[in-house]
Amino acid sequence: MSETLVVLLREMSVYQKNKLVLVHVNLKVEQGEFVYLIGKTGSGKSSLLQTLFAELPADAEKAEVCGFDLKNLKQKDIPFLRRKMGIIFQDYRLLEDRTVEDNLLFVLKATGWKDKKAINEQIMSVMSDVDMIAKLKAFPHQLSGGEQQRVAIARALLNNPELLLADEPTGNLDPQTSNEIMRLLLKICEEGRAVIMATHNYNLIHKFPGRVVKCEEGSITDSENKVN
Repeated sequence: MSETLVVLLREMSVYQKNKLVLVHVNLKVEQGEFVYLIGKTGSGKSSLLQTLFAELPADAEKAEVCGFDLKNLKQKDIPFLRRKMGIIFQDYRLLEDRTVEDNLLFVLKATGWKDKKAINEQIMSVMSDVDMIAKLKAFPHQLSGGEQQRVAIARALLNNPELLLADEPTGNLDPQTSNEIMRLLLKICEEGRAVIMATHNYNLIHKFPGRVVKCEEGSITDSENKVN
């Protein structure tokens, strides 16, 4: 896989509970690319993202993500793959009984960070990236939806990922907050990370144009036809 390629899928089939959801999936995503994954509810967007982070098996001629071969990925190697990517969900998935700082600390410790100084510096760095340092001691329930999503994005950046996967990250947010989150994701992308964002909010695509990959009729179509 080329150094600039973060995702390479060739003739992949995506299954959800033994049900075939997508066939003939061909996709290339390079460093620093922003890709919208669009389609109706149930069209396979989330299932495709789940395959990329090895929640679902990859049945493909070729399936490489962040330098890992998904076809031959061993269970014990899945955490190493996921450290190279950040995952952002619609419902934030923050631990409600812990402060923002402790949410981030939990992830760093779980992914092998031990040096206290390095941990503190990394937490400050990602919270600065999302302009949320003032909320380190707050609990999730004390934050607005937009603030919780900013924290979720900070959490996704903790291990300096090559790829961000965002599953309907603006789905629970009002239009103004959605625009703020989009600007933040695009800024992260401009810094050299690839972003794949599943959405059905077509207003965002018109406002923040990007490459569009559409899930429809059991397969995908790519606005840039990068399938060779």
